Amino acid sequence: MNAPSPDTLRRGWCPSTLKPMETGDGWLVRLHPPGARLTPAQLQRIAALAARHGNGLIEISARGNMQLRGVTAGSHPALVATLLAERLVDEHEGDGPQRLTLVSPLACLPRHCEERSDEAIQGASSASGLDCFASLAMTRSSVQPSSSPAGSSDLIDALALAAAIEARGREVAGLPAKFAVVVDGGGESSLEAFAGDMRIVATAPGRVVMALADRLWFGPLAESEAGAVVAQLLARFAAKRAQTPDAIRRMGDLAVDELAALTDLPATEAPAARPASRRAGLFALGESHAALVGLPFGRAEAATLDRLAQASEMLGCPEIRLSPWRGLAFRGLSEANAIALLDGAAAEGLITRDDDPRLSVQACAGAPACSRAEAPAMADAARLAQVLAPDLAAGLSLHVSGCVKSCARPAASDLTLVGESGRYRIVIGGAARDSAVATLDLSALLTRLQPGQDLHARLSAAGRLSGQTK
Repeated sequence: MNAPSPDTLRRGWCPSTLKPMETGDGWLVRLHPPGARLTPAQLQRIAALAARHGNGLIEISARGNMQLRGVTAGSHPALVATLLAERLVDEHEGDGPQRLTLVSPLACLPRHCEERSDEAIQGASSASGLDCFASLAMTRSSVQPSSSPAGSSDLIDALALAAAIEARGREVAGLPAKFAVVVDGGGESSLEAFAGDMRIVATAPGRVVMALADRLWFGPLAESEAGAVVAQLLARFAAKRAQTPDAIRRMGDLAVDELAALTDLPATEAPAARPASRRAGLFALGESHAALVGLPFGRAEAATLDRLAQASEMLGCPEIRLSPWRGLAFRGLSEANAIALLDGAAAEGLITRDDDPRLSVQACAGAPACSRAEAPAMADAARLAQVLAPDLAAGLSLHVSGCVKSCARPAASDLTLVGESGRYRIVIGGAARDSAVATLDLSALLTRLQPGQDLHARLSAAGRLSGQTK
């Protein structure tokens, strides 16, 4: 395998397994497992590779991609060879998206899920001898009750539709690497919080509507027709982009009339808003359960994930899906075993409750891990999460970015902090490049976010604090 070129390693590149990105702590290698799914054994293998060929840190991005940090020029070829040989990744060598679609990690067939029965999974657990996790199954104090069945309430087979779009998308040349198609099954696990160039939302059994740049809605159309319609839209957008590639990077760069010209579908109204999804905890999926675990600020040590993967295997988990809530969904478990896994994950310091304030914080690696960062974003995010815990648990969104590139969250947040020469630009209700109300070091920032101080008052006046309407 040839070494990556200098252009491949440049900042701003959308990294992949074959095309790493250079950072302050080495190369960042992004993995795209087939279908964003892994078995427990495969997760253990990736954890071992992260420790052997990188610095032992694993991240999950807001697009549900896995990233290994600290890879070197010397270790990269062996890492790639192993990943490809063991089919741990599914990548192409083109410049287009390595993964085009975003699907809920809880998605499954409408009205039923093809998971193993509780009895079979319970038998696998009893034979495992994993005493530390099995004993935790008797204690439910740290686990929130499951809601109504999340995946089984879907109105379409979102996974099958996403797979069809992925296959068709690879045939379209000229798509930007970060192009995203959100496929929302219309059930309890809403993806409304995630931006997309295109969005497909099920509104009735077997029926969907479609949005372009989250601005114009079209449809309805049959689920069976959606794959072909998306392929046509992708091809038309790629052709439009080819005319002025520097000016058109994403679908949102097109004017309203240009967007409308991409499709022959009739215009329609946006679907009714749905409640925000729970992002961690216990979920009922038909006859089985899932344990959705978040990584604090999207990062964990390989050894931690290795232990969690071993536990999930011993508890009978057949499948793990990467979650855009920066975590992992362990599916196909009995209720007792899902609870056991969640309690074990909580003991490891991972996120297992939807009211965990860390879930409302987006943070990049920051300095010194990133050479572009001008502040230690991830370390400071942990401190900010403690100070703002009540407001974060009540819905305040916080984005801590090491620099103006805003890798962790390009969109607006209630409170956005942008690293600048060791301090932070403070943006309220905006994104990293918006106007700041102040520039402060962390100590002053923490003080002025306290009740009675000016920044707290600004957030309150803007309707950004606990229980206020935004």
